[in-house]
Amino acid sequence: MTTELIRVPDIGTGEGEVIEILVNVGDAIEAEQGLLTLESDKASMEIPAPKAGIVKNIKIKLGDRLKEGDALLELEIDSQAVDSSAASSAAVADEAPEPSAESAVVSQQVADILKTQHGVTTESGACIKEVKVPDIGSAEKAQVIELLIAVGDQVTEEQSLLTLESDKASMEIPSPASGEVIEVLAKLNSEVTEGDLICRIRMEQEVCDVLQASVTQPESAPVTEQLVDGGPVSVAPASQPSKPAKQSGPVHAGPAVRKLARELGVDLSQVSATGPHQRIVKEDVQLYVKTRLSTPDAPQNMQGNGIMPIPAVDFSRFGETTTAPMTRLQQLGAENLHRSWLNVPHVTHFESADITELEAFRITQKAVAEKAGTKLTVLPFLLKACAYMLKEMPEFNSSLAPNGKELIMKKYVHLGFAVDTPDGLLVPVIRDVDQKSLLQLAIEAADLADKARNKKLSAEQMQGGCFTISSLGHIGGTGFTPIVNTPEVAILGVSRATMQPVWDGKDFAPRLMLPLSLSYDHRVINGAAAARFSRRLSDLLAEIRSLLL
Repeated sequence: MTTELIRVPDIGTGEGEVIEILVNVGDAIEAEQGLLTLESDKASMEIPAPKAGIVKNIKIKLGDRLKEGDALLELEIDSQAVDSSAASSAAVADEAPEPSAESAVVSQQVADILKTQHGVTTESGACIKEVKVPDIGSAEKAQVIELLIAVGDQVTEEQSLLTLESDKASMEIPSPASGEVIEVLAKLNSEVTEGDLICRIRMEQEVCDVLQASVTQPESAPVTEQLVDGGPVSVAPASQPSKPAKQSGPVHAGPAVRKLARELGVDLSQVSATGPHQRIVKEDVQLYVKTRLSTPDAPQNMQGNGIMPIPAVDFSRFGETTTAPMTRLQQLGAENLHRSWLNVPHVTHFESADITELEAFRITQKAVAEKAGTKLTVLPFLLKACAYMLKEMPEFNSSLAPNGKELIMKKYVHLGFAVDTPDGLLVPVIRDVDQKSLLQLAIEAADLADKARNKKLSAEQMQGGCFTISSLGHIGGTGFTPIVNTPEVAILGVSRATMQPVWDGKDFAPRLMLPLSLSYDHRVINGAAAARFSRRLSDLLAEIRSLLL
C-alpha cells in the first residue's frame, strides 16, 4: 500500500471556492468518482479522483479557495491492484458473453422505432437525424436559393439550414435537432419537394442516449436482484414508472448534468436525485424524461408554458362545414405571433398626431414624386420620423440578450413595414432609413411592397429589422394593439387619419388627426419612456420640418 497526495488539476478558471465535499476519511473511492465541487465566477465543476483508493486525510474545508496544484487529500492506493488492473480488465473483456438473440431483437426494434417515429438512424451507437424538406405549402417544387450549412458545421435546433423559394414565397428551413452536419444532400439551385433529404446530422451523445431510452419500454420483466448495502433484495419492475419526486431545497448537479438538462428542456428541481449527497446524475435526468414520455396525460393535456389547449369541437354537429388548409406562410406567421405573445409582456400606448401640415406638404409634392417615378404617401414620413426617434431614444433600437441581463444596442436603423398580401402578412425591411430621403424611401417601400404581393421577396429582405410599422390607415379603424415583432422591442400601429375639432386655445379648429398605437416589450421599455417616445413622434409628424434640425 502506498499513500499519494492528490492535488487540484488544471481547472481552466484560475481558482474556485469549495462549495461541496463529496467524500469522508475512510471512504473507498473509485477512479473518476467526484471528490469535491468547486465554483468559480464562470462555472461550477466536480473534481474527480485520478485513481481508486481509500481516503486517509482531507486537507480542505468548505469555503476554501483553491487553484491548480493545491493539496486536496491523501489517498491510500493498493499498488498490486493498480499493476493488475490492465490484466483484470482484459480477462473480463475476454469472458464477456456474446449478445443474446433476444437483446439483438430488442435493439432492432429500438432502431425501427427511431427510424419510423423520429427519422433517426443509428450508426455505431450514434444517432443520425435525417433532415427532410417539410410541407412547404405547395404541391410543386421549390428551388434551393441559399445553402447555410456545410459538412462539419455544428448546428443548434431551429438554426436555419437553407432557404427555399417557391411560386408563393421564400422561406428558411430550420434544423429539427442540434449536432454536427455529416452530410449535405441538397444542392444550390436544385429543386426539391416535400420529403427530399436536406442533410444528415449526428446528434449529441447524451441526447441520443435519452432518445434511445425513451423508446425502450418493455411490457414486462422478470424479478431481478439488486445489491443493497451488501445484500441481495428482490425488485419487481413497476408496470408504469412513477413520476420522480420534486426536489426540496437547492439543486445539486454538475455542469455536464446541467448541460444535458438544458438541451432536453428539463427543470432539475423536478428531478429526484440518486447520486451521493443528493446529487442529480445523468441517469436521473434520463429517467425523468423517460417517465414523462411514458405518461400519456402529460403531453396531450398541456401545451408550452403550462397552458391548457382549446378543447376540440365537432362543429359539424351545428351545421354544414368545410375545411380550408392554411398556407405555409400563414402557419409560420401564426407560430411567430404566438411565440411573441407568450414571451413578451406587452403594453400599448395610444397617441394622436396632428398631420394637417404634413398632409398639405405631401399634396404639394405630388408632382415632384411623380417626376421621380413614385407616389408620396404618409409611410415615408412615418419611416423618417421613427428613424429619427430611434437615434434620439436608442433603447427602442435594441434587443434583449438571451441571458435577459443585457441589451444589444444597434448602431444601424433598419425599419420593417407590414404588407398585407393574399397569402398572409409579410414584413419587408428597408435598411439605413436614417440616411435616405423621403423620395428614396417612397421608391424603395413601393418596390418591396410590390415584391411582397408577387412572392418575389427574398429571406434577406425580411431580416435585420430594428422596429416595425404596421399601418391599417388604408382600411380604417381608430386604434389597435399590434404584437411586437420579436426580437424587436417595439412596434408602431397606425390607423386611419380623420378630421376632428381641436381646441386651439380660443376656438375649435378642424385638424387632420392620425391615431398611433405603440406596443412595447415592458421588460426593456417602461411606460414613461413609451409615453415620451409617442409624444415626441407626434410632435415630429406635426412639424415635419423639425426632422431637418
